[in-house]
Amino acid sequence: MSTAAVAANAYRVAQGLANRPEARQIAETAKPDFGSMVRQAIGDVVDQGRQSENKTLAYAAGKADVVDVVTAVAETQTAFETMVTLRDKVIAAYEDIMKMPI
Repeated sequence: MSTAAVAANAYRVAQGLANRPEARQIAETAKPDFGSMVRQAIGDVVDQGRQSENKTLAYAAGKADVVDVVTAVAETQTAFETMVTLRDKVIAAYEDIMKMPI
């Protein structure tokens, strides 16, 4: 799987998170709930990891194709790396805010 395809898939996943009904509801209300949005995103990454694991187990049992397993693992890795990058950005923003003089 090429880097461009992995990046396109990561972008698709991010767009899917933004286009969910919950995200629309958050955008429409006066009080967005950042915590629930983060929990949902983390849950999605965990679910994707479980799907990847299930495909790996199916391959070990001879019921799946190696291409599907590699694709699922690569997608999970990209989603996880995206989540870690976003976490790092949020922490950096928090640290910048804490450094601001009052």
